[in-house]
Amino acid sequence: MSAARRSCRALWGALALAGLLGVSGCSLWGGSSKPKPAELGPNVPVLGVRQAWTARIGAVEGVALDVHVNGNVVTLASSNGEVAAIDARTGGDVWRTQLNLPLASGVGSDGRWSAVVSRNAQVVALDGAREIWRKSLPAQAYTAPLVAGHRVFVLAADRSVTAFDAATGYQLWRQQRPGEPLILREGGVLMAVGDTLVAGLSGRLVGFNPDNGVVRWEAPLASPRGTNDVERLVEIVGRTSRVGDSVCARAFQATVGCIDAGRGTVLWTQPASGSEGIDGDGSMLFGTESNGTVAAWRRADGVRAWTSERLQFRKLTAPLLLGRSVVIGDDTGLVHLLSREDAAPLNRLTTDGSAIAASPVAAGDTLVVVTRKGGVYGFRPD
Repeated sequence: MSAARRSCRALWGALALAGLLGVSGCSLWGGSSKPKPAELGPNVPVLGVRQAWTARIGAVEGVALDVHVNGNVVTLASSNGEVAAIDARTGGDVWRTQLNLPLASGVGSDGRWSAVVSRNAQVVALDGAREIWRKSLPAQAYTAPLVAGHRVFVLAADRSVTAFDAATGYQLWRQQRPGEPLILREGGVLMAVGDTLVAGLSGRLVGFNPDNGVVRWEAPLASPRGTNDVERLVEIVGRTSRVGDSVCARAFQATVGCIDAGRGTVLWTQPASGSEGIDGDGSMLFGTESNGTVAAWRRADGVRAWTSERLQFRKLTAPLLLGRSVVIGDDTGLVHLLSREDAAPLNRLTTDGSAIAASPVAAGDTLVVVTRKGGVYGFRPD
């Protein structure tokens, strides 16, 4: 991606963070007109997939949605504060509630407690469908909270990490790290790896002691470069791929890389120009670049195994690796299943025509996708 296009994307996120909603003459694609999306051709299903059920949630606009999976239950939220846990086996509600406040990010859940963040920078905790507490944050948060070990962890835009008691909302600790002045209005990385809390902060994965917030290690995936704050933006973006202590992630428009979270050391990094997270398994990693190129890397050393331009300029989600398929959503509501071996098309699924709002997830034997209009779709193999 050119410096102008990179700067435009970062500037949009920075202005959005500041509450400025319009930027004239700024295009992610670097010009006054967008490149034409790649022609798809007819769908020839190689892998049989059927739509098993549909459900609804409110519209998903302006919220960094992370669909949380716990067993056969997916927990998700809408822009206007509707939060629902849906049984992926049937598409029916386990529970549903309306918080009546606009959301900036969500959902984190451990199967009992769930948490979201409102646009007025409050973290809201639920026990099932019942709200149990709200707490103000020092800054807005665009990353879904992490609910683990009877605690709620929140990564905010000022690069602070705060831990709350999940049952009471009591603040256990807060730790803030230095970073560049600007941030992205996108979901970042906040995850548990063994007994370490791992957060993405300014191009680094940082390991914290979850009991007290003490920093155990820092592993840089990218370093700020450029002549201004916009060009120096290198946030870590979700999703990530974890296998044991190996955690692989993407730094915005800079690199893809893996670390050993047990030791806090970087294993490798490779240049990459995407803005969405990655997925993978013990042998391969998969990601989508900003121009719609789909790429695969060897997990062991980061060597690129293949690239595909079949979906160029289609504004893709982060991928989901599901069996032999790499599953990717686009901004026309299509869900593409590509072969993990060479990106050959295996099937193409339709939804409601609006953009896929979050990275696809798998719950049991069901593939679940959510659209901007609030459609929730469950697909299963034939």
